[in-house]
Amino acid sequence: MYQKLKIAIVLLFIVQNSFSQEGIPVYSDYLSDNYYLLHPSMAGAANCDKVRLTARKQWFDQTDAPALQTLSYNGRVGERSGIGVILYNDKNGYHSQKGAKLTYAHHLMFSRDEIDLNQLSFGMSANILQSQLDETEFLQSGDFDPIINGIIVQDASYFNLDIGASYNYLDFYVHGTIQNVIETKRKIYTEFESANLRRYILSAGYVFGDKNRILWEPSLMFQLVDLTKEKSIDFNIKAYKSFDFGKLWAALSYRSSFDGAEYLSGSGVSSQKLNYLTPIFGVNYKNFMFAYTYSYLAGDVNFNTGGFHQITLGIDLFCKREKYECNCPAIN
Repeated sequence: MYQKLKIAIVLLFIVQNSFSQEGIPVYSDYLSDNYYLLHPSMAGAANCDKVRLTARKQWFDQTDAPALQTLSYNGRVGERSGIGVILYNDKNGYHSQKGAKLTYAHHLMFSRDEIDLNQLSFGMSANILQSQLDETEFLQSGDFDPIINGIIVQDASYFNLDIGASYNYLDFYVHGTIQNVIETKRKIYTEFESANLRRYILSAGYVFGDKNRILWEPSLMFQLVDLTKEKSIDFNIKAYKSFDFGKLWAALSYRSSFDGAEYLSGSGVSSQKLNYLTPIFGVNYKNFMFAYTYSYLAGDVNFNTGGFHQITLGIDLFCKREKYECNCPAIN
């Protein structure tokens, strides 16, 4: 019965939203107990099925500022399979992108028993993609421009794939994913963009400490955009404290870009790289989860130093397997 209900949940998610973009923007929301947002191989990897809802808003004092909402579900089907679905809406000014990802993962257990974690996972997500441009406010009354229709322009739907693998061994984990594997030449409004939209993501971390006191989880996440060779890395530290009702946790993430840009500074020329500092606070109460994320943008040249806010709500379902004997919050 549980397996049929899980499949029904996935199908319901897909029916509710069947369009998308070339992928979900890579922020720090994966640290809110949701590595599945980045890595399809994490679908069904945990002891519980997970539902996560996130809402991100930048620069509250700016009209049409970037905003992102995601709704995800992933869970185990049988002993070795996992399924998942992600719906998202990404809006930036007049441009918006909506999408759906459907995921299948396969998990290979090399454990000596049911509570010894040694799991190798493979996953693949199929993406349905669509972009939209709102031209309704481009022209004033009586104006005319032959390339502006004055309507909401719907780009054609596109399809792509993400593939990845994960290895969880006791307190250690590593994930690798290639997003947008297929070269798809998309026509964005009036021009064609490059067919290569591939992004490579690598994550790794280790959990240590006393589970009766505080657990510490240092981790990193590296990403590379294939076409432009843009590179960035996240350095993260996360701490967990358990209580009778659940646990409190907090994280601090620092993102730094390998690439920079030059700008005029007084009589000389200076350079600057993208640098984010993101604190995250969360609580798990029984099967429910809440997290708040704030990002600070450092540097002399920026649009706005703060105002990157995100809320995450979650619930864990069907927690029927015995927990592993390890410090592995993403699995247990």
